[in-house]
Amino acid sequence: MKLKLALYCFLITCMCSGQNQDITASLYDSYATYKEKSIDKRRIKHHQLQPLLAKYNANSMFTVKVVGKSIEGRNLSLVSIGSGEIDVFLWSQMHGDEPTATQAIFDIFKFFESDDFSEEKAEILSKLKLHFLPMLNPDGAERYQRRNVLGIDINRDALRLQSPEGQTLKRVRDSLDADFGFNLHDQSTYYNAERTEKPATISYLAPAYNYEKEIDEKRGNAMKVIVYMNSIIQKYAPGQVGRYNDDFEPRAFGDNIQKWGTSTILIESGGFKNDLEKQEIRKLNYVSILSAVYTIAMNNYADIPLADYEKIPKNDRKLFDLKIENAMYELLGKKYILDLGINRLEVPMANSTDFWYSSRILDQGDLSTYYGYETFDASGYTIRPGKTYPKLFRSLGQLANSSTDVISLLKQGFTYIRSENILPNDLYSPIPIHVIGKRYEVPELQLEVGINPTFLLEKNGVVTYAVINGFLLNLEEDNGHFKNAMIYR
Repeated sequence: MKLKLALYCFLITCMCSGQNQDITASLYDSYATYKEKSIDKRRIKHHQLQPLLAKYNANSMFTVKVVGKSIEGRNLSLVSIGSGEIDVFLWSQMHGDEPTATQAIFDIFKFFESDDFSEEKAEILSKLKLHFLPMLNPDGAERYQRRNVLGIDINRDALRLQSPEGQTLKRVRDSLDADFGFNLHDQSTYYNAERTEKPATISYLAPAYNYEKEIDEKRGNAMKVIVYMNSIIQKYAPGQVGRYNDDFEPRAFGDNIQKWGTSTILIESGGFKNDLEKQEIRKLNYVSILSAVYTIAMNNYADIPLADYEKIPKNDRKLFDLKIENAMYELLGKKYILDLGINRLEVPMANSTDFWYSSRILDQGDLSTYYGYETFDASGYTIRPGKTYPKLFRSLGQLANSSTDVISLLKQGFTYIRSENILPNDLYSPIPIHVIGKRYEVPELQLEVGINPTFLLEKNGVVTYAVINGFLLNLEEDNGHFKNAMIYR
């Protein structure tokens, strides 16, 4: 009898798992139907969300109410849907420059608004009540910065509750006494899954609620759901999941919400190759969150082994945008072999709606334990400084509109062009060569951490590659990902 019962339970679990995998595949394949296209860039602002919230407020399926205001008076809105007894609370963008999950939340709203997936949605909405608080830090989002305008990290304000945003989060959590909580963030794109070259596209954490990192039923449930979500992401980004450090942080909201009795799941959206606006990661958020919500509704997570949580690789931070290996560098008459780790740092433009890059060498030396989104083996190549082209251009506009072959100039060893007039709104060079003022003196190239990575790679006396503002250009094939060079006045 016991054997039959065990076999029956096993078969039911397998059937449920199969059902979950089916909905996951369908969610992924049909995502374009539900993507909220009005917010398809990372640097979204509070005002862009208001027409969408008004639309859902007019839909009887949703309840939208203002539950607080930011320091600058922007509304914090809670969107609820469903009639079940299990409350699930999801909040996003408590850091203003972490918008990926905010976008995914509005994709989820569009999914629930549709007529599709009727059986699955009926299961979810009859058993759960979902509550979303998107963009908790709208003032920070306005500036595309982590902190609020008080200058504090809202995620370190769970005890003192000085910020109105933190007060709102605490008040909503307490009023709901939610069974599950999803704490939705972005992390640096330079995190990788430990001991691999793969980016930690998604990282998870079931936060500890004390220094001893004890596991009670609530935290255990969060771990089980994370194991399930990991199985989803592995299908679409294999090996690209990390597990966030679970050291207890007594000031953090995630740790405290776990402590207050809500099974809390931290999701960190990291990097994905050639996904500058993080739209593929947004899609993975959408798929994994909806799949997790479904498995909570079906209670399929209950029998997942806790030990599987520890099998998820830890987060590490050993990725560069560009890693150059084994390059020859000459200094004071001697030759050395160097690896270079280069990152492209975003510089915001007016109103923080767009950006340009100012790159830096982050590390150099033996970087054999590090990785790159792009890695170039420069064995046999020697690093050479670039020269300044002797012709003086009247303006950046003249240069851009001229017939000057920039690739040919790079092959000849020129990495700088002079301009007589650089306008105040000329922030960067759109072509792969630096623009300098007529009196600017280019410093002698000395490779060191912190400088802008600009040099040539020469092999057998021929320049075949150039690094301009941290972008590697193949001069023979005239290709390579490039956004901008620098302007030096």
